[in-house]
Amino acid sequence: MQNRVVMLAEQGAPSVMSVETRDLAAPGPGEVQIRQNVIGFNFMDIYQRSGLYPLDLPSGIGLEAAGTVSALGAGVAEFEVGQRVAYATAPCGAYAEHRNFPAARVVALPGDISDEQCAATLFKGMTVEYLLNRCYDIRKDEKVLFLGSGGGVGTLAGQWGAAKGAYMIGVDGGDEKCGLARANGYSEVIDFTREDVAGRVREITGGEGVPVAYDPIGGPTYEQTLDCLGPRGFFISFGTTGGPMPAVDPPILQKRDSLYFTRPTVATYTARREDLVMSANSVFGMIRSGGIRVNIGQRYALDDAVRAHEDTEAGRTAGSSILMP
Repeated sequence: MQNRVVMLAEQGAPSVMSVETRDLAAPGPGEVQIRQNVIGFNFMDIYQRSGLYPLDLPSGIGLEAAGTVSALGAGVAEFEVGQRVAYATAPCGAYAEHRNFPAARVVALPGDISDEQCAATLFKGMTVEYLLNRCYDIRKDEKVLFLGSGGGVGTLAGQWGAAKGAYMIGVDGGDEKCGLARANGYSEVIDFTREDVAGRVREITGGEGVPVAYDPIGGPTYEQTLDCLGPRGFFISFGTTGGPMPAVDPPILQKRDSLYFTRPTVATYTARREDLVMSANSVFGMIRSGGIRVNIGQRYALDDAVRAHEDTEAGRTAGSSILMP
């Protein structure tokens, strides 16, 4: 089968990506072949492309898609040809028209969830699920700080946290991103371009600081996030969109009132199939109940993958982006 796929011969700027036509073999043992209808776009794709996360080159790119099973490899009994499915984990290579993928990492797509809803939400939604439910189980009325609140993960986190009854405090820059955060569950939104974030957090919390702060930015906000935490607070660092994190000095955590620091990944929290299926079904359940709304801000053709990366890195996107093969 001829298959159009985005490939990386090297890592670097968006221009290193190119669309190629390659032969796709029949699915191997334990694999399903998927005709991909919608591809999800995530900041993890930028990490893969830029070289922040090393890849064995040449390589495909992308972690998420929704589509239809077109063929089954030997030993696959859980799925059938014609069934709607999705995935949102490694191995990377989602930027393609068709894909052979390990059946153990695929989930069935419910009939009441569209391909676009799934591809725009599943990876980000599973990220939010493990962050707010399992890495730290936020509670009703608890004040929760979430940086990047106007982005794809941030807007879902605001809604999910509000559905759990938490008092969500968002941080982002500019009227558009802050407005988007306010429309997606955040009770307070701090504009870092105009306000002192740590000062505002102390004001909102009556000087106590928050019990948990979620930070996807990295190095530029490390000290600021530490300043926002109360005694025995949890610093959850789950991204480095702004640059690499500094080395964490354990005595600093002690001196700042016994803080906890963790650097989790969705891969760890979905490594077991039962956790993967549970997390995906939690996302589908939240969409179904209206606990989270899917906000697709941008749609790009597969040929426009370079522009999708450029727009995202330049801050020209809002909400989730998807690619249409």
